[in-house]
Amino acid sequence: MDVLIHLFVGLHIIGIAALLGGFLTQLKAMGRDAARFVPAMLHGAATMLVTGVILVGLNQADDQPVDNVKIGVKLALLIVILGLVYVKRDDERVEKPLFGLVGLLTVANVFIAVLWT
Repeated sequence: MDVLIHLFVGLHIIGIAALLGGFLTQLKAMGRDAARFVPAMLHGAATMLVTGVILVGLNQADDQPVDNVKIGVKLALLIVILGLVYVKRDDERVEKPLFGLVGLLTVANVFIAVLWT
């Protein structure tokens, strides 16, 4: 079971890398007011959602403690991120505050995962 959990943790990290990497690649365009949500951001957020749900299930099946409040907060942030990126994915440009919000929520999600114990 540990190997399976570690496999999905790795996939979850790949998802966050795609989401945050997509955001960071658009920072220069954000300065020119031409930032957009790239497909990597949508795919990364979707990967995080699927692997996160699987990780919660695997940890519960392995009788490991799961902090449901922490998972709920992370899930809520991810649903907002995924919703914004999905709705605006075809727009040629995204407003700076909206684009910045997605980046802020993504970074907040990372710090919640790391610091909330």
